[in-house]
Amino acid sequence: MTAEEHAGSGIRSVEGVTVVDPGLVRRAVAAAAVGNVTEWFDFGVFAYLATTIGKVFYPESSPTSQLLATFGTFAAAFLVRPLGGMFFGPLGDRIGRTRVLATTMIMMAAGTFCIGLIPSHDAIGLAAPMLLLLARLVQGFSTGGEYGGAMTFIAEYAPDKRRGFLGSWLEFGTLTGYILGAVIVAVLTAAMPEPDLLSWGWRIPFLVAGPLGVVGMYLRMKLEETPAFAALVEKHEAQQKEPVKGEFKEIFLQQWPAMLVCGALVLVFNVTNYMLTAYMPTYLTDALPPVIGETESYVLQIVVMAVMLAVITFIGSISDRVGRKPVIMVGCAALVVLSVPSVLLIQQNTVSTVFAGLLIMGLTLVIFSATMPSTLPALFPTHVRQGALSISFNISVSLFGGTVATVMTALIAATGDLMWPAYYLIGAGIIGAIGVWFTKESAARPLPGATASVGTEEEAKAAAGR
Repeated sequence: MTAEEHAGSGIRSVEGVTVVDPGLVRRAVAAAAVGNVTEWFDFGVFAYLATTIGKVFYPESSPTSQLLATFGTFAAAFLVRPLGGMFFGPLGDRIGRTRVLATTMIMMAAGTFCIGLIPSHDAIGLAAPMLLLLARLVQGFSTGGEYGGAMTFIAEYAPDKRRGFLGSWLEFGTLTGYILGAVIVAVLTAAMPEPDLLSWGWRIPFLVAGPLGVVGMYLRMKLEETPAFAALVEKHEAQQKEPVKGEFKEIFLQQWPAMLVCGALVLVFNVTNYMLTAYMPTYLTDALPPVIGETESYVLQIVVMAVMLAVITFIGSISDRVGRKPVIMVGCAALVVLSVPSVLLIQQNTVSTVFAGLLIMGLTLVIFSATMPSTLPALFPTHVRQGALSISFNISVSLFGGTVATVMTALIAATGDLMWPAYYLIGAGIIGAIGVWFTKESAARPLPGATASVGTEEEAKAAAGR
């Protein structure tokens, strides 16, 4: 049996089976996850500071109008995410995953850093919210290429039998970023008088993004290309043809069934995500009577996400053993059955009942967080994976995920019905279940268009039938 080196040390092919050194896999997962920490720290800070940002940039509006304007600015970033996905996704299929991920990392950090430098409305008038919107558009454009690229990166590095466990570390990074953002905002809110927070304190979390972005970019640039992409490049070079040709045509004409399935899965994942992380802090402090303060709200969110951190990789590992579809279907069923009880508990507006309601929502979300990073990349073949995944992911997020806070604020303001979050989550659960029904099981199987991937030569021999 011969072993030929592939794409650099640590990656080799044995009898047609890709063997990736476990140490290299760990570095790849760490780089993707650390970058994700920075990305979602940036997004989380904006959501947690929504009430303060509304006062700084829209001071002449009513409190409800301030929230709507702030969440509208938050949602605007999601409108350009599909453009970012259409640009960065196919670019990753042409020039490689690593360089694109480094670029999106630094763009996101730069956009967030600039938010911390924008003068207030009192200082420069209408130019302030316009500059805020511009910075958010930069964030949204870069994020359009970030998450699909990071999912692709980890999925293509991970051995087939551990893809669920390793993919769950991507969302471990997301939760860590949210927690860091919530901790900083909670400390600032508790330690600062409101005038200081409004004048300069709110800027601190955004300015932290600069150095974090540089660290994330460095880690990503140090990595080799994924085994699947490196093998694809070698194949195209041997055939003397371009790595990708007519990708958009293939994505929209041939991959549309998989894109619809992806969109449904992304919808249930991200409606639940943004309901908990982007809207619930505002629901607690603005929609409900002001019994629980902002600081208490942040602390409850932090504790819930810490519990999610503790179980996420365990759930990812379970999906490797029992399959992705059964695990995700449990999450969809939980949304349908438990959304009303969780929202009713939150409406009781005591610390214990709010925590119980948020915990139900968080444990439902973590089912999706643990499994989607390994499920979604397996919907598409290698040569269009990052492009098709980035486009379908971001279209769904833009339409249904990033608009959650804006839609909830508007619906509750218009109807006075505080149960809208439950109705919305139930609808998402039903759509997600339909998506799961049409999903092909991918646990412990090679990615479409790629060879089997393992962690040791012994596993390679077994996979090759020896």
